[in-house]
Amino acid sequence: MAPALSDTSSLDAKAHAEAVTRNSGTSFYGAMRVLPPHKRDGMYAVYAYCRKIDDIADNDNPIATKIGELKEWRTEIDRLYLGSPVTPTGRALLDPVRAFDLRKADFLALIEGMEIDAQERVAMPNLATLEHYCDCVAGAVGMLSVRIFGSDSVQAEELARTLGRALQLTNILRDVVEDSRRNRLYLPYDMLKAAGIESDDPGAIVKDPRVQIVCANLARIADNYFTAAQNALTHLDRRQMRPAVVMMHVYRGYLDRLLLRGWSDLEKPVRIPKIQKLWIAVRYGLF
Repeated sequence: MAPALSDTSSLDAKAHAEAVTRNSGTSFYGAMRVLPPHKRDGMYAVYAYCRKIDDIADNDNPIATKIGELKEWRTEIDRLYLGSPVTPTGRALLDPVRAFDLRKADFLALIEGMEIDAQERVAMPNLATLEHYCDCVAGAVGMLSVRIFGSDSVQAEELARTLGRALQLTNILRDVVEDSRRNRLYLPYDMLKAAGIESDDPGAIVKDPRVQIVCANLARIADNYFTAAQNALTHLDRRQMRPAVVMMHVYRGYLDRLLLRGWSDLEKPVRIPKIQKLWIAVRYGLF
């Protein structure tokens, strides 16, 4: 195994990860701050990694460039597990990987999800493919997170899987029009065809009145996953899982507002006021 980082390098890497998290403007920065220092540093490092990978998939570079950059991150994850990462984010992950026994497969799953998003066109042939995508881009992050929170139990992994799917499906329903403008359609084609929609053009699909049926069905699936996540949480230390609880309540709020808005005007924005997010963070993050 490679020698440990010097104290100075370790501190620089931690500061980098916290800065990435803080500067991202994420509403969950406050929820992370309530964690004990070693767990907080671990979450900052994981978030910084997620941010770096996500930014690659979402930038305007050519597809080949994006895929190449994601391949470089696969190499960096290999180096991380050999004990010799070279990027600031990789170095920030070194201590958390060792301290919390974080799994390499979860880091690679996130890259797999971003490789899907990096393509010129994103489409989901069926619900199973969509759920696998959700497991990559959200569930894998949850798997890393629950280990940092303090549990690697079957119930903790069930929380990570079900909550990850609930959050990502809510994101998809919230951003369906915006995604369509980027040639991304996460609504499964098997569900679209069942509703009578044969087009494969994202722009045309989101304007088809029958898409309301698909959105409503997908919302029910998301609701079921929120319920499953809540059930998994009953078998876990709720205080230990506080950041996950905060995320669950924020995104449950988004889904409730989407259901209240309905699906006839997908362009009508749905937001949660910052003050309410703050209240949720205080209510569920501190108690």
